[in-house]
Amino acid sequence: MILTAIGLAAACVLWNAERSVENLKLAVAAFCFSIATLLLALGDPERATVLALVIVAAIHGASALKYAHSGLKLTVTDLPLLLAGTVPFFFVQYPLAVTAALTGLLGLIAVAVAALLYLPGTPIPFAAQLAFFGLTVFGLALAHRMGGGAVALQRIAAQPRCFYSAFVASLLDPRSWRQFGGFVLSDIADEPLPLLPATPAKRPTSPDIIIIQHESIFDPRLYGLPVGPLIEEFLSPQHGLHGRLNVDIFGGGSWQSEFSLLTGLSSASFGSNGYFLFERGAGCFHHSLPKTLAALGYTTTLTSSCRRGFLNYDNFYREIGMRERIFTDDLPAPFDVDEFEATNSDSEFLQAALGVHANAIEQGSGPRFLYMLTNYNHGPHSRRLVAAGQYETQRAFAMACLSDATYAEYYARLVETADTWRKLKANLIARFPDRPMLVIHYGDHQPVMTRRIQSRLQLSPNERRQFQTFYAIEMLNDPAASMTTGQGPNLDIAFLGTVALQHAGLPLDPIFATRASLREQCGETYFASVSERKRRFHRTLVDLGLIDIGQPARGQ
Repeated sequence: MILTAIGLAAACVLWNAERSVENLKLAVAAFCFSIATLLLALGDPERATVLALVIVAAIHGASALKYAHSGLKLTVTDLPLLLAGTVPFFFVQYPLAVTAALTGLLGLIAVAVAALLYLPGTPIPFAAQLAFFGLTVFGLALAHRMGGGAVALQRIAAQPRCFYSAFVASLLDPRSWRQFGGFVLSDIADEPLPLLPATPAKRPTSPDIIIIQHESIFDPRLYGLPVGPLIEEFLSPQHGLHGRLNVDIFGGGSWQSEFSLLTGLSSASFGSNGYFLFERGAGCFHHSLPKTLAALGYTTTLTSSCRRGFLNYDNFYREIGMRERIFTDDLPAPFDVDEFEATNSDSEFLQAALGVHANAIEQGSGPRFLYMLTNYNHGPHSRRLVAAGQYETQRAFAMACLSDATYAEYYARLVETADTWRKLKANLIARFPDRPMLVIHYGDHQPVMTRRIQSRLQLSPNERRQFQTFYAIEMLNDPAASMTTGQGPNLDIAFLGTVALQHAGLPLDPIFATRASLREQCGETYFASVSERKRRFHRTLVDLGLIDIGQPARGQ
């Protein structure tokens, strides 16, 4: 009777963790292996099975929590993140989720303790235990091989199913363990790709280039929500090119989008090290957008809405080719960094950052590249950051479209950003009428609150939608520019730097020319693309010494 009840519970727990038959064989095999391992320690199948179920439930819970806040399931390579400051971050940013997780963990611990102390068991001979263990090892290896291993699970990494089997597959993948010890590029071929020849410039002069990364901004129309005229012009400028942007992340990790834009690579190619790229990757990437622009005579400048000590930013950006690096603790008065950090307001930051940029133009010569990183629309959106009395009409409009206070706060912050940019753009046009400027702005990732939008609107989960933001490209002060306007193609952020060079009319070196040729084959996703030319291109970059990583030998 007890074993029957435990068996029914096992079926329920496993199915809830998988929600699919696709990798159910691997899940069952891993579950049986866990039972066999615990059986060697406990001696009876009843308690071993209950503890194995607790393990499945714990992995499923942790994976579901990660998926809710990152759009990806838990893998073994995520474990080092527990030592990288993410736990305190979760306590601050998502207290309700942490409370629920701790409650669930305590409940599972209570079940495990109760099973160990009070559940009667039927002793099994040690020889039978060893035989069962050997059988489960063979079954696990066979199920892993038949299921395609970790590579097959990677294809559904962004889908809300196979939570347990995905973790097991990563646990059995040797590449996962190599990532603990060094930098590993996952999508790389054995043979290099010959580079295409460089392409010449398409215009006689070099325009300034301004790229703005807007923290946690996405297009509400992606979820079927209307926007007002100000937001529409911000996201889809009438005289610019605009479209959807595919990024590698959901909910956080803005530096991973920054990395992809600057290097033309996907942060996802580096597995769990994608989170550590600014620390472990400093000095490892020798071909980048800022280095290329510097070689073309540009002054390269980063202006960040964080302090200089944040996450090795100063060192990474220096190594990637940013000659000038300005942080909030460097911005001149009347900007006050302590006052700014109460809200991280875009109206304060963008005005100060573009003020420094404009003064530099007046004091120097030659084209300039400015990369600005905002932080205003970062969650949680349960906090009201927009000053009382400001943009109340727009907040009411958002509430009428979707009765959700977090969305209304997101929209109000977005309105402040759009209004600020409208004024600053007009100022740039009036102040430098004869200086062409290519302006690109984009969202780095969606905020976690889009899960609420999806739920409130009863939309089915969409693995592609959760990784889509926006991009908009405009050419200011150059009426003769022949840039295409209107709806543009869906882009992956790894191609956005190349697109910037193309729309600026600048020459493309062989690396950028070859990367540009990959766009048609890779489509709107770079990492998820199965393009063999992309994998061979990565091998070329490694062989040329443009990426310093500890790669396994060819054929491994």
